[in-house]
Amino acid sequence: MASKRHENGKGVLIFIKKADGFRNTWHKGQLGYGFQPPLARIFHMTVRQGAGRMPDGSQEALPTMKKILVPCDFSDPAIQAFKFASEIASINNGEVFLLNIIEVPALHNSTALAYEMEFLRELKENAGKNFEKMKARWGGEAKAHLLVEHGSVVSIINKFVETKAIDLVVMGTHGAGGLREFVVGSNTEKIVRSSKVPVIAVKRASKIASIKDIIFPIHLDMNEKDLITSVKALQGFLKAKLHILHINTPVNFTADIDTGKKLSEFVKENQFKNCTINIYNDLDTGTGIINFSSRFTNKMVAMSTHGRRGLNHFLSGSIAEDVVNHIECPIWTYAVL
Repeated sequence: MASKRHENGKGVLIFIKKADGFRNTWHKGQLGYGFQPPLARIFHMTVRQGAGRMPDGSQEALPTMKKILVPCDFSDPAIQAFKFASEIASINNGEVFLLNIIEVPALHNSTALAYEMEFLRELKENAGKNFEKMKARWGGEAKAHLLVEHGSVVSIINKFVETKAIDLVVMGTHGAGGLREFVVGSNTEKIVRSSKVPVIAVKRASKIASIKDIIFPIHLDMNEKDLITSVKALQGFLKAKLHILHINTPVNFTADIDTGKKLSEFVKENQFKNCTINIYNDLDTGTGIINFSSRFTNKMVAMSTHGRRGLNHFLSGSIAEDVVNHIECPIWTYAVL
């Protein structure tokens, strides 16, 4: 049994030569497929673009995304979310519902109630003025409506998703601090994990037309058909290349040859088009997603969340915070409830 080293700028991957070919050992920061030439087509397979079909042979439908809800406090991240949503609506001939939610304490005596009503009236008036400015400057050709409500943010958003038959929620996130809360307990994270429709979190100015690549991290046992259908529809809408990604870690290590076969079967079974298969070795899943995503400039990350367990079901603890904090691009999430 002989060994063979392959080196590049990020590390070393050691192959152990066996009678039936190469068997690799794990090393940080490597794309597994890139270091097994005999298996290159398995570990970095590009599927040519073509018309998407469902397993029954019918044509895939593009995502609806006609009715888009944007929770808005008129901060810069909220404005970026509005601009992003308006661009989607313009392309889709859809409409944007800008939802301004006022959280006020419960007041009980008559004087306090009168004060509260006057306070709410002023806030609604200011919201209307801010909305007209936003619409005139960034609304484009999209239809836009202002909704002003007071109460619990999460419950009101979920109510409007249902009553207005919303197809997509687009939310702004507030820098590193806000993005930390996006994963750990904030309103955004609660909405992400409970929403019955996809949610896109926008950190800074992004344009739909510039998105060329979608990074789609998966686990090897993924079988959520609704999620898969939604990702394929998102890809069709953006006309982007899909990069299906599995992170190989020392804790949950599987040989590239086995992982590659499973991913190839996943692509074939779900009839993905215009995509690549990627196996990336790193210390943990979150860091792997960050490092792999850094290879792309005009990107979106698409990932699933799992009901009450939220993003932490897929990414654990501080790793989840690191992923969102270090990825500047829009993040599309789909809750598997």
